[in-house]
Amino acid sequence: MEEAIQKFIKYYHKIKKSSENTEASYRRDLEKLKAYLEENFRLTDWAQVNATHLNSYMLYMEECKYASSSISRSIASMRAFFHYLEKKNLIAENYAEELKPPKIEKKAPKIMDVTDVDKLLKQPDPATPKGLRDIAMLELLYATGMRVSELIGLKMTDVNMTMCYVTCTDRKTERIIPFGQTARKALDVYLEEARPGFVKGTHSDSLFTNTNGRQMSRQGFWKVLKGYAEAAGIKSDITPHTLRHSFAVHMIQNGADLKSLQEMLGHSDISTTQVYVNMNLNRIRDVYDKAHPRK
Repeated sequence: MEEAIQKFIKYYHKIKKSSENTEASYRRDLEKLKAYLEENFRLTDWAQVNATHLNSYMLYMEECKYASSSISRSIASMRAFFHYLEKKNLIAENYAEELKPPKIEKKAPKIMDVTDVDKLLKQPDPATPKGLRDIAMLELLYATGMRVSELIGLKMTDVNMTMCYVTCTDRKTERIIPFGQTARKALDVYLEEARPGFVKGTHSDSLFTNTNGRQMSRQGFWKVLKGYAEAAGIKSDITPHTLRHSFAVHMIQNGADLKSLQEMLGHSDISTTQVYVNMNLNRIRDVYDKAHPRK
């Protein structure tokens, strides 16, 4: 069963040009399913799986209080995997097609106001190499709204310091995002005073590295961000994506057009970007309701 999962991941990588995050999610979801089937039904082959087995797993996830989003993602992983097994004639019938994902209540993205963003960005210590790196990372993340995976994946050649833009590339698309003078100054100082010490003796082409010269990890950046949020006294739960959402809403508030914002964020569907416009309209409505004497 393990071999089939590995072959599926390789297939998706080669044929579907899937991202590393997608592949990691598929592998994680399918490994959990495999463990459940082996432990509870003693199955040794995917051809043995039937509707009862899959529905039992769905009930198990619900009983374990898995979030609706996690269950929906798991179903998507199973559908993709069993479609692959069917295509390769490794199963007689695809029972995953009958699985129904739970309804997911869409929640508005969490954002920070400008004051909290400013507090956060002032936390790193500019007197240390690590602090200079962290200032540059946070400033660039907020300046561009890029995903954290894109930030830590940046190469030296992806940054144009003269024209002030970065090039974000995944397996399917490439987009250019401008950044301002504040981020440029932070990058200049980091590149001149901190990065050379990190990469000394290595041949790293990563823009942001840890103190050993290796590419910064998602987990490493998460810890950095969480630490600075606590130091700033910010009570709300902040994730790397919070800065991306905040960038988007603040851009809308200051007059950015929807199409340009869609391009900067890398959204394939403009309806995804529209969420930030709706959030801004809701904020304006709240302000109006509280302030207008004849509301």
